[in-house]
Parts: sequence; structure tokens; C-alpha cells
Amino acid sequence: MAAAPAPAVDDRAKGRIVSDAPLTRPVPVALRYDPGYSPATVRFVFPGAVEWSFPRALLETGLRTPTRRGDIGVWPCGRVQTVVEFHTEEGVEVVQFDTAALVRFLRHTYSSGPSTASGTRTPSARR
Repeated sequence: MAAAPAPAVDDRAKGRIVSDAPLTRPVPVALRYDPGYSPATVRFVFPGAVEWSFPRALLETGLRTPTRRGDIGVWPCGRVQTVVEFHTEEGVEVVQFDTAALVRFLRHTYSSGPSTASGTRTPSARR
């Protein structure tokens, strides 16, 4: 009997669009991971079906230290926030998240699917 496929993860988080405006506005973001489709990739889906896919390892590393790969940058912002920056042909989008929501999402991805490298561990919050 074949093993059942690992379940996909579909979490929700509030992101804050960072701009020149005096107030930031929260937006709902779907945090998705499908190990059957791409075990090394996470997807952030914004209103209007805007979707950004990038390596799960990039998100995990960016919780602790600034990192960038291609058009995506992730870095800690204080003790409880994480910033994700997306570069597109139209410009740059900067979105701030509660780190706890991203850590929870990553934990769900590691309990759902395979790790992508030996020695990969479940993420924990920064100290």
C-alpha cells in the first residue's frame, strides 16, 4: 500500500503593506505550501490573486538574518516583525508580518512535508 501524499498547508496571516503613506494597511495573505507540487517552495497569495513563490529556506533564514535571492528579500525587523520584499517589473512591494505567524507557518510545512536538506530542522523564533 502506497503512503498517503503529505497534506498541503494553507495558513492565513495579516501583512502590512509598507509605503510612503502615513498609515500602513493590513492585508490578508494566504501562506501556502504543497509538498506534492514543490517541496522546496512556499507561496504567499495576496488579494487580487497576486502570488509570489520563493524557497522555503529563504523564508526560514530571513527570520534570523537579512537574506535575498533574486527578486525576494527577507529580514528580521525588531524582535517580533519580519519584512518580505518583492521586486517586480512594476516596482517594489514591502510587506511586514508578525514573525510568530511565519514561524507557525514554517512549522506546519515541516510537519506536512519532507525537509529539503539533511539536517534541516523545524524553525524557532529568534532570541
